[in-house]
Amino acid sequence: MNAVIASTRAELLRLRKWPSMWVLLAAWIVLNLVFVYVFNFITFKTGGTTDMASSAPPDVLLVQMLPSAVPQVFTQGMAMFGGALMLILGALTIGSGYGWGTWKTVFTQGPSRSAALAGTLLALLTVVIGLVLTVAAVDVGVATVIATVESEPANLPAASAMLKALASGMLILAMWTVAGVLVGALARGPALSVGLGLVWVLVVENLLRGVAAILDPVSVVTDFLPGTAAGSLAGSLRDFGGDTTPGVLNILDGGTSVLLLAAYVAAFAAGTIWLVRRRDVN
Repeated sequence: MNAVIASTRAELLRLRKWPSMWVLLAAWIVLNLVFVYVFNFITFKTGGTTDMASSAPPDVLLVQMLPSAVPQVFTQGMAMFGGALMLILGALTIGSGYGWGTWKTVFTQGPSRSAALAGTLLALLTVVIGLVLTVAAVDVGVATVIATVESEPANLPAASAMLKALASGMLILAMWTVAGVLVGALARGPALSVGLGLVWVLVVENLLRGVAAILDPVSVVTDFLPGTAAGSLAGSLRDFGGDTTPGVLNILDGGTSVLLLAAYVAAFAAGTIWLVRRRDVN
C-alpha cells in the first residue's frame, strides 16, 4: 500500500507538470462551453438555427442554458467528445512512458509493476474527479450569468440531481480514461495508441450501431459496447426535447449503464495490470 501511495503521488507530480494534460483538460472545458452554451445562446438570440446548435425552439434552448438544467446538459458531450479526449490522456500517459523509456526504469528499479500501474490509475482517476467538478462549477457559473442577463430565475439545481450527474460524469470519463490506459499498454507507444483509441470511439462503434440497425443480431453486441453504456447513461439524465447530442443514446437504462461502465473500468484496469506484468519491459 505504501508503494501504491508513493506511486500515486509521483504520478500526480508528473501529470501536474505535463503540458499535454493541461491542454487536453482545457480543450474539453472550452468545447463543453462552446457546444452547450455559446452556440445555443447565439441561436437563441438570433432566432435562427446553426449546424452546431440544437434545433429546439428558443424557449427550450433557454431552459437548457439555465442553472437548473446543468445536471442534464453537462454530461451530454462526455459520451463521445469528452471521452475521446480523456482516452487520449490515458493513452498518452502510458504510451509516452514506453516511448521515453521511463517504464523500463520504473519496472526495473522502482516499486512492483502492479504498484506502479495502480498509482498511475489512481492519479488519472483523481484528474477525472477534478475535471468533472471543475466543468460542473464552470457550467453553473456560466448558466447563472445567462439567467441574469435574460432576467430568468437563477435557481440552482437540486442537490440530488447534481450529485447524480457528477457521479455519472466521473464514471463515464473514468471508463474512457482507463480504456486509453489499456490501449496505451497494448500499443506501447503514444501515436499508435491515440490513433487506435480515436478510431474506436469516433468511427468503429458508430459503424457497428449502424449495422445493428439493419441486422438485429448484431445489436446483441453493440448494445453493450463501452460507448453505448456511456451514451445511455448520459441519455438517462436528459428529459428535455430537441435534437440528441452525438453519442448520447437511449438504448440502456441508467442502472444497467452504471453497472456496465463499472465493469468496464474494473476490466480495463485489471487487463492493463495483467498485460504489463506478463510482458517484457522492452
